[in-house]
Parts: sequence; C-alpha cells; structure tokens
Amino acid sequence: MTDSFSSSFFSDFGLLLYLEELNKEELNKFKSFLKETMEPGHCPIPWAQVKKARREDLANLMKKYYPGEQAWSVTLKIFGKMNRTDLCKRAKAEINWTAQSMGPEDPKAREAQGDQEAVLGDRTEYRIQIKEKFYMLWDNNPLLGKPEHQEITQENREFLEHLFDVDVRTGEQPQMVVLQGAAGVGKTTLVRKAMLDWAEGNLYQQRFAYVFYLNGKEINQLKEKSFAQLISTDWPSTESPIEKIMSQPSSLLFIIDSFDELNFAFEEPEFALCEDWTQEHPVSFLMSSLLRKVMLPESSLLVTMRLTASKRLKPLLKSHYRYVELLGMSEDARKEYIYQFFEDKKLAMKAFSSLRNNEMLFSMCQVPLVCWVIGTCLKQQMEKGGDVTLTCQTATAMFTCYISSLFTLVDGHSPSLPSQAQLSSLCYLAAKGIWTMTYVFYRDDLRRHGLTKSGVSIFLDMNILQKDIEYENCYLFTHLHVQEFFAAMFYMLKGDWEAGGHSFQPLEDMKLLLESKSYEDFHLTQMKYFLFGLLNEDRVKELEKTLNCKMSLKIKSKLLQQMEVLGNSKYSPSQLEFLELFHYLYETQDEAFISQAMRCFPKVVINICGKTHLFVSSFCVKHCQRLRTVKLSVTVVFEKMLNTNLPAETRNGYRITHCWQDLCSVLHTNEHLRELDLCHSNLDKLAMKIFCQELRHPKCKLQKLLLRSVTFPVNGCQDISSSLIHNQNLLHLDLKGSDIGDNGVKSLCEALKHPECKLQKLRLESCNLTVVCCLNISKALIRSQSLIFLNLSTNNLLDDGVKLLCEALRHPNCYLQRLSLESCGLTEAGCEDLSLALISNKRLTHLCLADNALRDGGVKLMSGVLQHPGCTLQSLVLRHCHFTSLGSEHLSTCLLHNKGLIHLDLGSNRLQDDGAKLLCDVFRHPSCHLQDLELMGCVLTSACCLDLASVILSNPNLWSLDLGNNDLQDDGVKILCAALRHPDCNIQRLGLAYCGLTSLCCQDLSFTLSSNQRLTKMNLTQNTLGCEGIRKLCQVLRSPKCKLQVLGLYKEAFDEEAQKLLEAVGVSNPHLTIKPDCNDDEEDGSWWQCF
Repeated sequence: MTDSFSSSFFSDFGLLLYLEELNKEELNKFKSFLKETMEPGHCPIPWAQVKKARREDLANLMKKYYPGEQAWSVTLKIFGKMNRTDLCKRAKAEINWTAQSMGPEDPKAREAQGDQEAVLGDRTEYRIQIKEKFYMLWDNNPLLGKPEHQEITQENREFLEHLFDVDVRTGEQPQMVVLQGAAGVGKTTLVRKAMLDWAEGNLYQQRFAYVFYLNGKEINQLKEKSFAQLISTDWPSTESPIEKIMSQPSSLLFIIDSFDELNFAFEEPEFALCEDWTQEHPVSFLMSSLLRKVMLPESSLLVTMRLTASKRLKPLLKSHYRYVELLGMSEDARKEYIYQFFEDKKLAMKAFSSLRNNEMLFSMCQVPLVCWVIGTCLKQQMEKGGDVTLTCQTATAMFTCYISSLFTLVDGHSPSLPSQAQLSSLCYLAAKGIWTMTYVFYRDDLRRHGLTKSGVSIFLDMNILQKDIEYENCYLFTHLHVQEFFAAMFYMLKGDWEAGGHSFQPLEDMKLLLESKSYEDFHLTQMKYFLFGLLNEDRVKELEKTLNCKMSLKIKSKLLQQMEVLGNSKYSPSQLEFLELFHYLYETQDEAFISQAMRCFPKVVINICGKTHLFVSSFCVKHCQRLRTVKLSVTVVFEKMLNTNLPAETRNGYRITHCWQDLCSVLHTNEHLRELDLCHSNLDKLAMKIFCQELRHPKCKLQKLLLRSVTFPVNGCQDISSSLIHNQNLLHLDLKGSDIGDNGVKSLCEALKHPECKLQKLRLESCNLTVVCCLNISKALIRSQSLIFLNLSTNNLLDDGVKLLCEALRHPNCYLQRLSLESCGLTEAGCEDLSLALISNKRLTHLCLADNALRDGGVKLMSGVLQHPGCTLQSLVLRHCHFTSLGSEHLSTCLLHNKGLIHLDLGSNRLQDDGAKLLCDVFRHPSCHLQDLELMGCVLTSACCLDLASVILSNPNLWSLDLGNNDLQDDGVKILCAALRHPDCNIQRLGLAYCGLTSLCCQDLSFTLSSNQRLTKMNLTQNTLGCEGIRKLCQVLRSPKCKLQVLGLYKEAFDEEAQKLLEAVGVSNPHLTIKPDCNDDEEDGSWWQCF
C-alpha cells in the first residue's frame, strides 16, 4: 500500500467517517489507545492536543503525524484493540475496492498486472469486436436512439461504476446487481452503452478484465451448449483462449439483459445444476447454474429485468446482491416533453395539469415511449376539441384513445382491420403472456395461437406488434402496456364464460384473478386495471365501433359473483387490499357497477396516505350503500397534500377538498352507516370543519365515532363537541390517545351538559388530562342524563382529581354506571373519597382501579364499600394495585356479605398461595355470587390448586376462571382437571396461559375436554406443550364429544408437524377457533377496554 494510495483513500472516504461511528465513550477510549501507540520513525501526537480534539481535529492530527499508510495502520490497530471488528472489516473492504479502482502504482503491483495480462491477454481484439457489434446494433435499431446518443453520459457512467461498490453498512461487495425498471425505461440501452464504454476503455477498467453480454431473446433460441461456447459468440480467434479467461472468474462480469424475456421455468433442483462451464447442457440449466452461483461463483453478474419479473428472480438469488431501480424521466423532463407537443402554452399547461392529476398515468410517463404515446393522445384530443380531463381520468381511457388511433384513418387511408378471430387470437396471446410473464413470442407461438402470416402482418402494420430487428422470428408488443390492454380485451371478447374455449384454465379463473394481490402478482396488476376500465359501457361501444368487433359485458356478472363471495367472506380484506380494490373500481367510472360490487361489504378499511388514495376512495365509498362500518386513516397532513411548493398548474387543492367532502358525505348519504373509525389521522382545520359539518347533518345516523390518536387542529375539539349537541344519534365517542388536553375536555363537558346531547359512552384514555379538567367533568356528570360510561384511564388525575369526581358520584343526578380510573395516580388517600362516594351512589355498577398503587390500605377501604348493604358494584378491577395476602384477608371478610359482585379481577398482585386460600374459603361459601374471577400473575403455585378445585366444585355460579401467568405446572393442572371433569362443574372459560405446562398435562386436559360439556373456551398460550402434547390434544379436539369453541394457542410457536395437526383440526372441527389472542373484550371482563 503506497502513501499516494492511502492519501487518496483518506481524501475519498475520510478517517472522519470512521471516527463518527464511535460514541463519546468509545472516542475517549480511542484517544487513550492513541496515546500509547508508538510507530517507528514517527513522533507521538502531543497528548494535550489529542485530549481536547474533536473528531474532525483528531482526524487532521492523525494525517499530520502519521501521513499516508501509517494513519490507516494505526487506526486499524486501535479498532482491533477496541474490539470494533465491524469497522476493521468494513474499512479493509473499502481499501481493497479503492486499490482495485486506483490501479497498481508500485513495481510489484505493475508486475502482478503484467502477469494477469499474460493470462488474460490485452483484450484489444475482443474490445474491437464488441465495439463493431454494438455500433451496428445502434445503426440497425432505431428504438435504441440516434447514433449521436450512443455515447454514455458522465452521470450514467458514475451510476454504473458505483453499482458494485462496497455496502458501507455490511462491508460486503455485491456479486450480483439487479437493475430493474418499467418496460421501456432504458435498461437495455444503458447496459449496451456500458458494453461500449467498457470496450472504449472508460468503464470498469480496474474491476473487470472482461465483460460479456447475454441477451434473453437470443438465449431463448439456443438449445444445448457449454457455457464457454455460449459466451464465445463474439470471441476473436486471435484473443487468448476462452479457457484461460474463465480461469480468472473474479475478474469477469456477465451482463444478463432482459431476464424477464427468458422462457425458462428455473425449477431445476440444486443437485442437478452444473459447475463445469465446459460441459454441454440445455441453456436453461446453464443460466440457472450461473444465476444461482453454482457455476463461476466468484464472477459478478449484472441482471436487467422489468419490475414484473421480480417474483421469478428472487428465489434464484443466493449470494449477496443489490437491487437498483432505474426510474426513467424526471418530473421536469416529463413536463418539458409534454409541452413540446403544443405550440400554445395555455393548452400545454392544461394538458400537463390534467395528466399530473392522475398519478398512475404520470408515473407511466417516466418511460419515454409511453410519454410519447400520452403526449400524442392529448394533442389529438385537443385538436378534435375533446376534453383532455376525461382522457386523463383513467389509464384505460388514455390507452383506449391510443389503441383507437391505431385503427383509424392515417393520411386518408384506412388500415386493414383484423377480423374478430384474428383479434381474439391476438388478445389470447397477450393474456397468456401476461399470466405466464412471457413478453417475447416466436413464430411457433403465434401459429399456436391462431395468428397466421396475414394476421401478424396486419398487427405489424398497425404498430401493435413489432418484429425484433436483431433476432429472427422474434415478435413482441410495441410496449408492455399495449400487451396488457389487449390481454384485458381477451376477457371482453370471450362471450361464454360457462363453456370451455381455450385450455389455459388459470387465465379464465375469475376468482384467481380477483384475489391476486399487487404485492404478490405485480405482473397482473395493470391488466386488471385495464379489465375493470373496459367494463365501462361507453368505452366498450367506442372500441367496438373503432375496431369493428363485437365485445361482451357478460364478464361483469362473473366479477360481481366473485365480489359477492369476497364481501361475504369470513376474513375481511386489509387496508391495502381495499385500496387496491378501489383503484380497480375507480378505473370503471361506472357508479352503478361499483354500487353492485360493494353491496356485500358491511365494512371497509382504508389508509389514505396520498392524493390518489383520497380520489379513488371518495369515488368508491360514496357508492357503498350497505356499509355499516368505515375504518379510515388519513396519515398525510392535508397541507402536505396541497403542497404549496408545487407550480400552480399541478396544484389541485380544490379537487382534494371536493374529494374529502365526498368521502365525508357518506355520513349522511348512507343510511346504514353506524360506526366510523378515524384513528391515527392528521386533519387540518378545513378538513375537520368539513367532517364536522357532515357529522352535524340531520340525516347522519352515525352512533359510534372513534377518533383515537388523532392530531386535531386548533379548536378541533370544539367542532367535535358542537357535533355532539346537533347529532342526537351519536352515542359513543372514543378519543383515546388524542392529545386534547384539559381545554379540549372543557368544550366536551359543555356539550355533555347540553340537554340535546345524548352521548352514552365517552373514552378519554391517554388524552393528557390533569386534575384541572376534573371539576368540569364533575359538573358534566351531574348535568348529563345520558352518559353512563366514562374511561379516564392513563391520565395524571391523582387523588385531588378523583376527589373532585367523587362530588359528582355522590350526587343523586349522576347517571354514570361504568367508570375506569386505571393508571391515574391514585393512592390510599384517593380510595377514602371514592369509598364514601360509592356508598351513597346507587347507579355505579362497574369500577376499574387497575394499575394504581392502592396497596393493602386502599384495598381495605374498598372492601368496606363492598361490605356495605347499599353497594351496587357488580364488577371491580383491582389488577396491579400493589397489595398482598393482607389485602386478600380484607377482601375475604367483605365478600361474605356482598350479594351483588359477580366479576372480580385481582390479577398481578402478590396474593401468593396463602392469599388465594383465604379467598377460596369465601368463594366456596354458598352466599358467594361471584361468576367471573381473574387471578392472573398472582404468584400462585400448585399448592393452592386443591383449594381452587374445591371452589370449582362448590360454587355453582362460577363460570369463568383465569389463572394465567402462575406457576401451576402439570401437577396443579392435574388437580384442576379432576374438578373440571365433575358433573357439578359449571366452568365455561378457563385461562391457563403461561403456567409452566408441558406435554405431561395434555392427557389430563384431553380427558377433561371429552367429559366436560360446558367448557367452551380455554387459553393455553405460552406453554411448552410440544408436538407430543399437541398430538394428544388434537385427538380429542377432533371428537364430537369436545364442545370447545375457542382454544388459545400460538400455532407458529410449534414445529411443522404440530402446526399441521392443528390445521387439520381446524378443517375437521369447523366450530373450533384456534388463535393466539383469547380475549373477547367485555365478555372476558375487560369491559373498560372495549367500546
């Protein structure tokens, strides 16, 4: 390593880059090691300077005192001492890379290079051959651009040069780079320019001795060859033997252009692949072996492919690889290109603005050819006096315009139109190609699909098909979108959907097509857009007239049938799937069809994070007349959507506002809508104003409004409060996690006091409330005659705040029935006020005090309330209240006298076995009316199970028992199971999650499930039951004797065999649901958490 190289390394990468990776403590350690470092022939850096040096100063000091190679040598040594091997590894990789790209500068390196040239040759003849070949391709193929565009730009050269750079995060250098992009975006052009630039001596000179170009279309036509023969096509006879070249694989780059055009299945098993590049094999085997790094694993690969082919390539990738997307024309370039079609700037502005409003079309314009197609269509429409806004409304409208133009008069002459049969054959070819990701067709393919020479000639003349200039008998559609459009037409030309026809079944499977997801089957997405777009009757009539063919809309009923199945499905689609569905429906621009398609969906879930999402959602949702629930999230702030930084012609603030108005209008236009969930949303002032106007509409029938974690604008809460007075149907309001604060609650309380407000349930959990708001809440509770449920959990109310609330609870006009004060900072002092209030309150039936430090003293006070004859409490939650077995003693005394309490939650308190035994004495008593008991995480062991079993047998009222998160183990469960099998046992729901159970207890559980006819729900999650235990359980779960309906198990926690057993049970016993989360909110006693 020379000084000039190290200096270059430090100027290019910088020691500072590595020092920035160290935290403050590590930097000080680095300095200490530097103080101790002594390099021969160098003076140590003065400690005073090192000690006070910042990172940048330290880097400069090291370069000054240890110039060139020494600075890096010292740094590596210190990183080693600090055990920062990650930095060492990364830095060494970068040094190696730099050494390769800089080239050898010392005599030894030059000698090594000379040795390499002796093996590999000087490459002159091969370079000449490559230049001749690719210049000829340019001259013969107008699609690649004009001759003056052959030269690669500096920007492209830098882009290509850095494709194989070391990954700074991992320190690894990719052996494979996948260059992906839309069809026609310029991938082939770029890699062919790369070949020329390498041959000219300007690219990859120090990195790759030889670069080979393999084209998908050409490879398809080859049969059996050796890999050496495959790449020898352009090999000059005067060059070094190909065998010598292949002996240095690390210096070779193979460019595989158009992977998506390879007609290979790539299904060869790993063991069948070939390592030997001299042996002859089917070309598909050779390509599979190369891509999977079985053959020439040290070589580098640059693969180009369309975005639609990623699903095929990913399973083949084994080694470290890098994905890079080629985006095509920038926004400014697209604008400039469209403007060129119009002499009148106003017309250009109108055309571009219409195009910019459709993000899908505008994105398509990144491809130069598509941009030309769209620009041409817009110009034609304007010349005819047509409305470009309608043309730009959907991609189908635009491509209908373009396809129609290919079939109309050109210079006064009408092109020869294809017959119905020829058009059907073309569309079938297109559709089959899209399904199988085949984009290159050969003469035999055309013949098999019924396309004769005359038919092909017609489509060639019309610029629908094109013949590949470079490869014989090779045809393709002029662009992928053209193929996708004709593929969609296949479904419109096929009249009878019940009869057989073509034999390619998946292509005709509407269920398969409709259920395909864009993130899994990206290759089908655009065809689906066009298919839905062609359901528009006006569009069909236009095409029938232009193409002189007969199209059928019978597929509409087929699609509607599948939509009905989807709507009635047990599993509701996700946000992503609803948005995708709305995009397709929007493409139809057929309001009646959308109404029919969505009639079976009682609920939609949408996440709006862009303008397009808003446009399509507003268009579709307003036609969903049977909706009962809408779950909506607006995660992009409206101001950002209106983006004032954009030029005026591309801003569409009016349309955004109009669409939001449309979306909100469902509140009054949909008579069935009862619930709206607008959680995790950011609404600006105007958006909130529009929303609340619709909420106040006299026809709004909404009953339940969830605004969890919503970012409100200033005075946003006042707008909501006002709606509570005007909308008397609104009964439930949930503001959990929304930072409304004390001021927001003040406005809500004013509404609650109004006689017109009919709100029954209000959830203000985690709303950043303090003691300040409690007086307002207290006054509202006295005045409101409708509010019966209030959740104030996770707010810092403290004892003083609860004292103010108790004034309302003591008042005879307080109608509250359920109150949650979970995690509100209560202590024993707060319990004193609360106990006094509860004695006089005759309506409160449910109280949650979970996660408050009440301790034994607070529990004693609450026990006094329970003992009072006037106590109306039915449910008391004391989970995680920091009390012990002493608290159990207080509770056991009072429960003997209480006749009303039916639900008691004592979870997450250190009751231990002694505390449990005290309580069991009460629970066994005939006067105990308890029905639902929760003792999760109470530090219980198998020692208390005899007492618990006694309760199960003695208490006829007890039907729910949760003992989760206690160390009961197999012995404890064995005791419980004996009681559960007794005919007097009434337990319906049993919680045994995280109880230290193994396969040993599964036999007891199985016997219990087969004999107990009342047990319908059991939670066994977080136990190591093993495959053997699951096998025992599954035997009884399949039996008709087992009445279990819900089993809590996390399937993925088990091995493959156990998972299969559980899946089989799900099939054989449809009444049983196996799921990891066993909670059913209110039914499980978590009433304060449900809404």
